[in-house]
Amino acid sequence: MPDNRVHCCLYFIAPSGHGLKPLDIEFMKRLHDKVNVIPLIAKADTLTPEECQLFKKQIMKEIQEHKIKIYEFPDTEDDEDNKLIRKIKEKMPLAVVGSNVVIEVNGKKVRGRQYPWGVAEVENGEHCDFTVLRNMLIRTHMQDLKDVTNNFHYENYRSKKLAAVTCNGVDTTKTKGLLTKSPLAQMEEERREHVMKMKKMEAEMEQVFEMKVKEKKQKLKDSEAELERRHEQMKRNLEAQYKELEEKKRVFDDEKLHWEAQQRILEQQKLDASKTMEKNKKKGKIF
Repeated sequence: MPDNRVHCCLYFIAPSGHGLKPLDIEFMKRLHDKVNVIPLIAKADTLTPEECQLFKKQIMKEIQEHKIKIYEFPDTEDDEDNKLIRKIKEKMPLAVVGSNVVIEVNGKKVRGRQYPWGVAEVENGEHCDFTVLRNMLIRTHMQDLKDVTNNFHYENYRSKKLAAVTCNGVDTTKTKGLLTKSPLAQMEEERREHVMKMKKMEAEMEQVFEMKVKEKKQKLKDSEAELERRHEQMKRNLEAQYKELEEKKRVFDDEKLHWEAQQRILEQQKLDASKTMEKNKKKGKIF
């Protein structure tokens, strides 16, 4: 039966020089109890040797502070192997360089990256830790990675799954991970959670309703205030028009009285003139 399990996760860290990002920390925390995590510094040729060493120390410090479990190299009885393991541990996290180009350097073809100031060789231990990583994965620690996966990660996964299954065959990991409660206790817990959820929903609905009522009342108040303002404005306009009409009527009445007075004067003058003419006619007849 083929083994399709993942025995190693190479987690590449961006060469920022400032330590791990929050995303890196969260990802490794979610992976470290499921697979063997080996942190790697990607594009290590962008860092100077001094920057790379300081970056490695900073990463290992943050890994320890956040209690992230990376792959632990096993101790052996062979002193030579222990020396090799100590050297690998000192180089963690491994700084690697990748390239798909073959370059000729001093008459020798090597895989690396060409720069104006030189060549970064992938398989040169002085330039990066690629050979250490390759030897560890393929030659020295492949079987141990498989053993850790089988004896630790897979067993933990299997025990959690078995512990999560209740007597009636229901996987309780899908219901809040209740691993040790009886079905009745679990049902009671779910009932309480449902009641709390309903109360929360009811409170939220009441809050929304009150907010909507408050908004509606405020709109009615604003509309009432607007109508009152318009009423007062129209009232003032009507009063102004009434005063204007009253003033025009007063002016008209004054002009009318003046005109009537003028008419009476003219009538009187005409009457006096006619009387004078009659008198003159009578005098002419006498003489």
